[in-house]
Amino acid sequence: MIDFRHQTFLKLCQIKNYTKTAEKLHITQPTVSQHIKHLEEYYGVKLFNYSSKKLNLTAAGKKLYHYTERMIADSREIAQTISNKLPKQNIKFGATLSIGEFVMPDILNQAMTENPKLNFDMLVENTATLLQKLKAGEINFAVLEGFFDKTKFGYHLFSQEKFIGICSADSNLSREKIKMDKLLDFRLILRENGSGTREILEQILYTNNLNPKSFTSTIEIGNLNAIKALVSENKGISFMYQAAAKRCLEANKISALKIKDFNIQREFNFVYLKDSVFAEEYLKYFELFINLRKK
Repeated sequence: MIDFRHQTFLKLCQIKNYTKTAEKLHITQPTVSQHIKHLEEYYGVKLFNYSSKKLNLTAAGKKLYHYTERMIADSREIAQTISNKLPKQNIKFGATLSIGEFVMPDILNQAMTENPKLNFDMLVENTATLLQKLKAGEINFAVLEGFFDKTKFGYHLFSQEKFIGICSADSNLSREKIKMDKLLDFRLILRENGSGTREILEQILYTNNLNPKSFTSTIEIGNLNAIKALVSENKGISFMYQAAAKRCLEANKISALKIKDFNIQREFNFVYLKDSVFAEEYLKYFELFINLRKK
């Protein structure tokens, strides 16, 4: 069980205010100060500085924050593992929408068929939310599309996935090769902010000196199936991973846009907390998922 003073330290790092931290933890402000003083004396370093009336972590404080996050996440996993009396092994992980809906179901089905003792809890959320859940110890690992700070997490490449534009199979766009700027007259159907798919599209547009506002009109929808349904009815165009569009493409409900000089591949990554004592255990699931996807 992690020292309660480290819990205080972590909360102060997040809130950056002694009084509000005390209120959040239901203790007094002097108690917060005592906890921080104890840690500073124990480690022989200063953890915080005031600059322009703002509380900031020192270099040593940043290191302790890094390790405290992992200690708390690992302590939760240890407590759950030791107290778990169920015959099944429960694995909690996250996946972004494209991966969670269109890649992981087949993999999990195979995994649980081959090993009935495995029991997976998969949280499907956007990249930003999953990274927060990972740092809080609420999930063990995540399979992510989109960008994340690779200096702050352990990760392994899960796959390289093709990123495509889509239109209705009935659209004239399905029968010709066009330049990106010729799409601007069409309605663009976007994922919500925070999604990996949205971030990648915006980066691609940026490299072409464009952005979503360059299009005649845009709408945001957080559900990939709804996006594909609207595209199939010729209500706009969209962009997503080919894996997410595969079944609709095969059913000829939608078509892949033929865009000149557009050959985009992006990473799906298996992500976990760097320096976690359970990293080796998590990587066993990475190998399992990779091998099952190849079948």
